[in-house]
Amino acid sequence: MPLPLEGVRVLDLTNVMAGPYCSMVLGDLGAEVVKIESLEGDTTRSFEPKVNDESYCFAVLNRNKRSLSADLKSAQGREIVLRLAARSDIVLENFRPGVVKKLGIDHEALRQVNPGLIYASMSGFGQTGPYGRKGGFDIIAQGMSGIMMMTGHPGGRPAKVGIAMNDIACGVTTLYGILGAYIGKLRHGTGQYLESSLLEAGLAWSIWEFGAYFGSGEQPTATGTRHRRSAPYQAFRSGDGYVTVGASGEKLWRAFALQVCEKPEWVEDARFRTNALRVRNVDALEAEVEQVLGCHPTAYWVERLDAAGVPGGPVYTFDQALADPQVKARRMVVDMEHPRIGPMKMLGLPVKSDGALTEIRQPAPLLGQHTREVLRELGFQDSEAAAMLAAGVVKAQA
Repeated sequence: MPLPLEGVRVLDLTNVMAGPYCSMVLGDLGAEVVKIESLEGDTTRSFEPKVNDESYCFAVLNRNKRSLSADLKSAQGREIVLRLAARSDIVLENFRPGVVKKLGIDHEALRQVNPGLIYASMSGFGQTGPYGRKGGFDIIAQGMSGIMMMTGHPGGRPAKVGIAMNDIACGVTTLYGILGAYIGKLRHGTGQYLESSLLEAGLAWSIWEFGAYFGSGEQPTATGTRHRRSAPYQAFRSGDGYVTVGASGEKLWRAFALQVCEKPEWVEDARFRTNALRVRNVDALEAEVEQVLGCHPTAYWVERLDAAGVPGGPVYTFDQALADPQVKARRMVVDMEHPRIGPMKMLGLPVKSDGALTEIRQPAPLLGQHTREVLRELGFQDSEAAAMLAAGVVKAQA
C-alpha cells in the first residue's frame, strides 16, 4: 500500500530545526523531498557530536530527503530552484523575511512557473507586523511568548524549556497548514501561500494560560512541576529520586490518599477537601506527600500507583527514558545504516497505524549527495552540470 504522500514533491529550502522538522515528517509520510543546501551545507551539519565527520544531530533530523547543494545567489542557482518549483507540489522556506524576494525565489516568483504551488514560510515573528523583518531563534520566541517566565521554579530565573519547543511547535504548525492546504488543493484545485512563526506557534500552545488570563486576569508564573489547576499533580521527591503523580479529580485523590499513601486523614483535612483547596494549599500538600513518599524509592511508589489506578511514573534521565521497556516496545529507537556514519540510531515514528502512513525509508543525505542526480532530472545536460560544478555554483559528492 502506498504512503499517503507518495508522488508528492517537496522543495525544501529550510535550515536548522523548524523547517527541517516539517520536511522530515512530510518525507516520513511518503513525499519526495529535495533539500536545497548552501555550498557550506545546513547549519546543523557543523553540530557536534560527529561520527566520521558527519553530524549525528543533522542525520537524525534529515532522513527521507535528497540533498542538492547550490549557491542560490547565482543566476544558475535561481534557475535550479525555478525548475524544481515548476515540478513541485510544496515549497518550504525559513529564511529571514525578505531574503527570498531578494533571491528571486519568493512566492510570487515561483507562482509564475507553478500557479498551483503550496508555498510555506516560517520565520521568527511572521512576515508582517512591526517585527516582520526581524530574525529570531527558539530562545527569543520562548522569551517573547511568555513561556520562559512560566517555566522553572517559583522565585527562580526565567527558564528555557529543555527542548527547542518553539522551533518544533512552528514545524508542527506549518505541517498541519501544509497538509490542510494540500487537501484544499485536492478538493478545490488551487494552491496557496501560508506562513507561521516561532512566536505564534508557541503562543498557540498556551491554552490553559490564555483562558485563565482572559477569564480572570491571572498572570501565569513559574510553578515548577505543579499544575496550575489541579493538585496533587506534580513530581514529588521519593526515597531515591522523583515520582510524578497525577491525582486530579476527587476519585483519584481519594485513591492516592487512601490506597497509595494510606493517609485517610488527608481526605478529611479541611485544607485538602476540594481540588481548589488543594491547589490553594499546595505547599502544605507537597510537604505532607513528600514526608510519606520519601520513605521508599520511586519504583515502590510507581507499583502502588499502578495498583491503585492513579497515573504516575518515574522522572527519568534521557538515557533512562530511551531504555524504558515501553519506549522499546513502541520502537521509538530504531536502527539505520548511514553512508558515512555507519550503523546509527534514529528516533522512531511517533504515530502508529494499521495501514501505510509513515515510514523511515532512507538516511539523511551527505551534502550534495544527489546534486548530479537532481540536475539530470531537471533537464540539465551532464556538461552543464560539470560546468556549474567547476564554477562553484553547485557542489556534489565525488
